[in-house]
Amino acid sequence: MKYLKIKNSNGEIPIGKIVCVGRNYAAHALELGNEVPEFPVIFLKTASNVIYSGDKVIHPDYSNNLHHEVELVLLIGNAVKNADDSSAEDAIAGYAVGLDMTLRDLQKEFMEKGDPWTLSKCFDTSAVLSEFVLKKDYKLKGDETIKLSVNGELRQNSSIKNMMFDPVKIVKYISSKMTLEKGDLIFTGTPEGVGRVVPGDKIHAELENIGIIDTEIIK
Repeated sequence: MKYLKIKNSNGEIPIGKIVCVGRNYAAHALELGNEVPEFPVIFLKTASNVIYSGDKVIHPDYSNNLHHEVELVLLIGNAVKNADDSSAEDAIAGYAVGLDMTLRDLQKEFMEKGDPWTLSKCFDTSAVLSEFVLKKDYKLKGDETIKLSVNGELRQNSSIKNMMFDPVKIVKYISSKMTLEKGDLIFTGTPEGVGRVVPGDKIHAELENIGIIDTEIIK
């Protein structure tokens, strides 16, 4: 079982399901040749995929195109179903920066066949997290800068204000389809600038006032 790391706390919260939002930044959807969605595109990862800043990302040997995707991650603090604006906001207990590592070649192959993306998104070390900052310690403003560098080269640089679906809208939508529970995580999508990484590459990602990730790609 994997547990969350909370800044300035020794409390342990087991990680539940990991719900991910795709194509939440218009520029990213367009850079991959995808349509801008009317509703959030949803897929899942598992708790066993999680590692933390300082751990290393293992490049699967069955892919030749591993991509980085930096994202705001929400922590759900209490169960919520069919949320309205108020209960959706109340359900969000904290925030982290995360990496949704993606096997782009497999994803493309699966999409062309009309098959699920699961194996392109759900593999060991594919979900990298910083510590979580609890909302009682920091309230998200909604315009925080999010960015990622590879070997010191800036690749992704945006603001979470560019998300098409903000955290409240995301929680409302997901909770209309499935119950969200304490310990669940939501990856909220990545801005443009995603790209390939290979063994030996060093990634630095940060979300303003929230957290930092440093990791390295290994075989």
